[in-house]
Amino acid sequence: MPELPEVETTRRGIAPHVTGRSVRRVDVYDRRLRWPVPPDLELRMRGATIDRVDRRSKYLLLRSGASALLVHLGMTGSLRIWRDPPPRRAHDHVDIVFDDGTTLRYRDPRRFGAMLWVAADVEAHPLLAFLGPEPFDAAFDAGYLGKTLRTRSSAIKLALMDNHVVTGVGNIYANEALFRAGIRPALAANQVSGPRLARLVTQLREVLTEAIAKGGSTLRDYVGSDGAAGYFQLEYFVYGRAGEPCHLCGTAIRATRLGGRSSFHCPSCQRR
Repeated sequence: MPELPEVETTRRGIAPHVTGRSVRRVDVYDRRLRWPVPPDLELRMRGATIDRVDRRSKYLLLRSGASALLVHLGMTGSLRIWRDPPPRRAHDHVDIVFDDGTTLRYRDPRRFGAMLWVAADVEAHPLLAFLGPEPFDAAFDAGYLGKTLRTRSSAIKLALMDNHVVTGVGNIYANEALFRAGIRPALAANQVSGPRLARLVTQLREVLTEAIAKGGSTLRDYVGSDGAAGYFQLEYFVYGRAGEPCHLCGTAIRATRLGGRSSFHCPSCQRR
């Protein structure tokens, strides 16, 4: 599933091509996404000018005045910019055509994403209203984490992946940030000390910053808005490396299951 770096990479890729442009038409080929594409999306968006493209957690917001097109890439979705789009293929579900001929095409083989029109009060939409802070927000610090996690006995990795605690951090980057911070993924969240939480915040931001700079991670279907693959997966310390030697100490990386998801850690570098 595309995580924060992949969604941010997509935002940065499409924003220069659609900001300030008005929508000429919308072609919906298949409405059967996780939430059906609204039947009036074409009418609502026709003539709308995109003021800016924002990201909130793993959602993209193409804003037009007080309204916005809310897009989620699901597990296999991608948005790609075309000047001269090729014929539609299977899994190409929506084309947004702008006044200069630019086409923004949404592709989603598993149809687990979303493309919804929010007419007003965008931040109050049920998908956005109860999200926690962004990892780069000043409010997301060790003090906030300590207060939020003090009654949580579940694993710290699961807390990092909880969008009510902090938004946009999925399995890949939670594993990598915990390794860099030297924290075992299964450690109870309320057992992580203040100094270690401060280190975790720093390392999470560094991991996400590096991943964004490298275009995110491409494991299966994800590509950026120009069709290029991300390559942060070449920098992984632990994710997907079960049985391989730790880059720092040589100990074999261990895989476990937490909350139904694969977790990876170094037993030596992440002893506690």
